[in-house]
Amino acid sequence: MLNALTRFANGVSWCASQLASVAAAVLTVAMVYEVLARYVFDAPTVWAFDVAYMANGAVFLLGVAYVLREDAHIRIDVLRNRLPARFSHGVQGVAYLLVLAPFFGMLSWIAASHTWRAWVRHEVETVSPWAPLMWPFYLCFAIGLTALTLQLAVEGLRAFRGLDSDAKKDH
Repeated sequence: MLNALTRFANGVSWCASQLASVAAAVLTVAMVYEVLARYVFDAPTVWAFDVAYMANGAVFLLGVAYVLREDAHIRIDVLRNRLPARFSHGVQGVAYLLVLAPFFGMLSWIAASHTWRAWVRHEVETVSPWAPLMWPFYLCFAIGLTALTLQLAVEGLRAFRGLDSDAKKDH
């Protein structure tokens, strides 16, 4: 059961990371185009700022679950390394499964609700002269937060089972 759930969460995290890669490419192309348009052709775009902040937010939130999956986040292990492994796994399991997963699950629900509302109301960015639709931006948040919630739940279950980072590379 845990293996199937792990494969599912890892797959969702991987898919979200692929969307993050696309958002990073969009961000790069948009910024290069804006620099050329502004400084070479003296014709700045009206949309570059909006694309930049939306793509940057999407990169961060779509990639965070994959970072957790790969155990690539920054952590200070001064105290953790001095504790017994079983206790350390228990603390990590409680933190991931019982504290962080429910919190990010609620944030996922809120993001999905905002996405739906923006879709139904055709919400646009009101402070932007370009006025882009907001639901794609909110959707990236909802996908990223949902992927993170799933990954936190799996990592919490794995910690309770006493599985470490090396063991999870096999799944």
